[in-house]
Amino acid sequence: MREWDPRTAAATEITSLVALLNEVSAVDLPDDPLWQDGRMRDYLAVTMPGERKMMWLVEENEGDAARGVAPLGAGSIILLGDIGVVEILVHPKARRQNIGRALLTEQVRVALRKGFSTLGVEVAGGTTAVDFYQAYGFTLAFTEIRSVLRLDTVDWFSLGDLAAGIGAGYQIEFYADGPPEHLITPYAAAKAEVRDDYDLGDLELRPSSYEPERLLASLHTLAARGLQLYVVVAIQEKTGEVAGLTEVVVPAQRPGRADQYDTVVVPRHRGYGVGRAIKARMLFELRSAEPNLTEVQTWNAAVNEPLIKVNQELGFVADRQWLEYEGDVVELAANLGIS
Repeated sequence: MREWDPRTAAATEITSLVALLNEVSAVDLPDDPLWQDGRMRDYLAVTMPGERKMMWLVEENEGDAARGVAPLGAGSIILLGDIGVVEILVHPKARRQNIGRALLTEQVRVALRKGFSTLGVEVAGGTTAVDFYQAYGFTLAFTEIRSVLRLDTVDWFSLGDLAAGIGAGYQIEFYADGPPEHLITPYAAAKAEVRDDYDLGDLELRPSSYEPERLLASLHTLAARGLQLYVVVAIQEKTGEVAGLTEVVVPAQRPGRADQYDTVVVPRHRGYGVGRAIKARMLFELRSAEPNLTEVQTWNAAVNEPLIKVNQELGFVADRQWLEYEGDVVELAANLGIS
């Protein structure tokens, strides 16, 4: 095992990591599209300002990755705020050989050294990763449902009715690359207003960029990672405030599948068809802007019945649970035998 930096790694090493991603996906998420090497270096290396990322590779033979051979494992930790976010990949042929444990040990050591108290990780339900993280002391903190929409199944005529079904007094606008400068402040304000309302279920991923400065930084970071952002906003005409917004990202690394980011409807604008209209409009815009796109994936809190219903109306099909686990760093260290 060695620490690895994608910013300085040879091109063949980046290729080898893509091969590992696809080998893991073929077993754990067999219906997911393959990863590609389009801007993968940027995807791995770029982080938000103030965040730091560390990575490790585990090779069967020294120099395998430089020769383009998929490593046996890879791990990363992103240090942000007061939590470290970890990811571990182990090649299917190398599982149950303590490679995951070795990578987790390095991650926990870093977290201890940097003074972090908590580690978090996202885990696809129904995979061996669930038992792995639970075995070392991670506990389930949050459950989301992933749903996937295949664009070749969309009833575009019915979708047009949904896109037009918004109450009077609202204007819907579409933007590539994020909201324009004059909307940054009201756009961030809409996210801020619902951040404490998450349990009521009107967004699909908890908004992380609800201050104008951080929102701008996140937009720049997405572009630098090779992620094309599209947004649709609903504006209340009489006030000019952002009543709702939805964001979709198309990654250069998997251009056939788009990722839904935040969908937000401000509480006082609920009940006017805003959520349906902005999500339907987004699908029309994606069809024009991304002709090679075949599907969109989204996540909803398991308690988020309103948006789950909207997604079902649009044609999304529930795929699997997506689980967020957290672990106390000191307890993880004890369980791993780190002194």
